[in-house]
Parts: sequence; C-alpha cells; structure tokens
Amino acid sequence: MNIKRYLQAEILKHLGKNKVLVITGARRVGKTFLVEHITANYNKPFVYLNGDLPQTTELLSSKNIGVYERLVGKSDLLFIDEAQVVPEIGKALKIIIDHFKNLTIIATGSSSFDLSNKVGEPLTGRQLQFHLYPIAQMELSHDQPLQETMNKLEERLIFGSYPEVISLRELLEKEIYLRDMTTSYLLKDILILENLRNSHKLLQLLQLLAYQVGHEVSYDELGKQLQLSKDTVIKYLDLLSKIFVIYRVGAYSSNLRKEIVKSSKWYFVDNGIRNAIINNFNPLTGRNDVGVLWENYLMSERLKRNACNQIRVSPHFWRTYDRQEIDLVEEGAGKLAAFEFKWRSEKAKAPIFFTKSYPIASFEAITKKNYLNFIT
Repeated sequence: MNIKRYLQAEILKHLGKNKVLVITGARRVGKTFLVEHITANYNKPFVYLNGDLPQTTELLSSKNIGVYERLVGKSDLLFIDEAQVVPEIGKALKIIIDHFKNLTIIATGSSSFDLSNKVGEPLTGRQLQFHLYPIAQMELSHDQPLQETMNKLEERLIFGSYPEVISLRELLEKEIYLRDMTTSYLLKDILILENLRNSHKLLQLLQLLAYQVGHEVSYDELGKQLQLSKDTVIKYLDLLSKIFVIYRVGAYSSNLRKEIVKSSKWYFVDNGIRNAIINNFNPLTGRNDVGVLWENYLMSERLKRNACNQIRVSPHFWRTYDRQEIDLVEEGAGKLAAFEFKWRSEKAKAPIFFTKSYPIASFEAITKKNYLNFIT
C-alpha cells in the first residue's frame, strides 16, 4: 500500500530551514513510514535515531556539543523517532538546532503530553507542529475509484482507517490486528510515562465512553461507575486525549438561557479502536449502534479533512435544555455551519430555536448520499 499522506508536502516545504519539525500522532498511524518515505528520496546525508533505544537516550541526554558534532557529522537532516521517550528532549533539541545552522530535525512522538510540552518551551519560535491522523478518506480518494469507496464504507465504519488495517485483506486479520493494538500499544505511553497502575480502569473508562459516543458525558457518573473521583476521571480523559485515542467536543452557545453550555461529548479518533474496546466487529446488519458508528466516523473524517485542507474551525455540538439538538456546529472565519448526521433518514430540519437564534447559520443533513462531499 502506497498512500501519499497529506503531511508529506508540508514536511518537504520546511526541510533546510533550520527548524525542528515535530510530528505527533497515535501509535501505528504511519509517522515512521511517512518520514522513511521522505528520507528514501532525500539525496543528502541524514541521521536516524530511535528514541526507544537506550543508546539514543544516552547520546541525546549528554548535552555535550562534542558528542552532538560526532553524531550529526556532515548531515543536514536528523530524524528522531519516538522522541517523547528521551528525557528533557526539548533542551537537547535546542542545543543541537542552535549549534548546527544548516540542520533540520524531524522528531516524531506518539503522545503530545511529553513531546510537545518538553519541546515547546525551550524551542519557542524554532519548531513547527504537525499532527498525523489515521488515513483519511480524502487521502484514499486520490487513487480509489468511487464505487470502491462506496463499497468499503461498511468496512470503514467497523474496522476504521489505520494504515495496516486498510492494507490487510481478510476481515479476521483486521480484527486480530485491532485487538492487538488495544492490548499491546494503545495505552503504552500513559502506562510508561505516567507510571499509572490502574490500566484496567483506563480500559473500563474507554468502554464506557464507547457506549456513550454522541451523548453528553457526566464526569460524576463515570466516577461512580468506575469508583474513581471526578478529578481522576478528568485526568484520565485528558491523558487519553493526549495519546490521540479520543477527543472532546464541547457545546456551542452564545449564552442564551435555553442552551447547554458546559457539557462535553467524547469521540474516538478511529472507529476500529472504538469497536475493539467493546469487542464488537459484527456486520452492520447485526448491530444496534450503527447510528453511533456513523456519527463517530463522520466526526473523525471531518476532523481529518479540515486538517488536510488546513481549515481552521472549532467543532461543537448544540443542544437546549428541552432537547433540541444538532450533531455538529462548526465555527470559523466568521461563519457558522450546522450539520445533522442521518444514517437511515435522508431528511432533517434545523431546530426552530437554532434557526431563530442563528439566522445566518447554514444547515445540512449528512447522509449516505452526500457524505463524501462532507469528508473530502
């Protein structure tokens, strides 16, 4: 499988500019493959380091210019994979990028809370941040015939869009891969870097969220079900979002009294991970959560689509206390766009209170007939 990732052109534009290019993304989304593809066509010397190896930690932690000079040599590109593992990586990168004026550093990491935080402060103005998601339908559509895209929709809803999942042909292979992902890799960064002991609580929390996709989440209720404090639940949710498993969508409001303003919904970055968490890979005809899968898929693909096109909008949901609601409201560039997701029905009307409160907002129902325009 050779799918051109949307970030490739962006990374190439910044090579040779004495910057640290930070690429974050969940494990197995293709960060290493992306950089290897770039370096395979790079006709100058470069250095590759694996942050998971002890010798890499030893080299980068030395803070010694002489060591760095021997490491970099005459290369003008340094690639550090899994850089978040290296202690005080930000300080090391600052010393290196300041000393080697013709060097570009590409640092990848599977968690934002360690790599970005430790790189951010010492490298202010010297780094550029990029995020790689699982493969977007927008990326697939460059070479995939329309009929194949339509035929693969059910597969995407059930098994998601991780690169290796897409490359595997047998559905059972996809299922086995996703189960292995959730048990072996999914929580690795949290368990190692945060030294958490309650890994089963994290999985239980994800299971509860998997059943509440598209619904407002009560942190108090989650705490009661898990026998954890509300603050611990919020901490775990924050950590899970920082390893790119889930993400939060808040309520939209202009502070009208009827509108809910403090609630949150949580979505999974990938449908396959969501289904692996609840151990359900059944076909759509045998499921009662198709609407949930459809909503999660559209939300995540829209997120990827906006990232691919560098569209800066803020996603929200909208609901009133008397249960008028809209699945997605995007706010950006002075515009407001509302969307309702419909799997079975093809018609939907905007709630009356919404149209009266926001007369300039557009509204569209996203169905199986028009969804590709929404996500590509």
